[in-house]
Amino acid sequence: MIRKVLTYGLGTLAVLLVAIQFVPYGRDHRNPPVTQEPAWDSAQTRELARRACFDCHSNETRWPWYTNVAPVSWLVQRDVEEGRAKLNFSAWDRPEAREEAGESAKTVREGEMPPWYYLPLHPEARLSPEEQAALIRGLEATFGSEREGGH
Repeated sequence: MIRKVLTYGLGTLAVLLVAIQFVPYGRDHRNPPVTQEPAWDSAQTRELARRACFDCHSNETRWPWYTNVAPVSWLVQRDVEEGRAKLNFSAWDRPEAREEAGESAKTVREGEMPPWYYLPLHPEARLSPEEQAALIRGLEATFGSEREGGH
């Protein structure tokens, strides 16, 4: 009896996993053009931001193979859309792209960014304590800080 229920449950799960692959959301992996970047305080700050932030906060997102497989594709698409809406380093000519620039150093300092679930599949985004401190200093130098009201 248990074997029959388990087999039926696994079969149903397999059918569902195949069926959700036909949902069109999460597969639009075209990156909009880069129109303008911030005036970074240094090449080091830009490089650290590229490693830790650009996949969600720029128009230079890298789309690994698993971003084509639902439901992961849905989650990644949502994260990129939300990230670009809040802070987009590739559309600096649009004021709405800079909405949270002044808070960027704070979110890195408090460990909110990059999010924990991003790091296992993106080891390059895992910054050493020295790199994290350099990124925070660079973000503050580039954008100001939340205490100053940002730029």
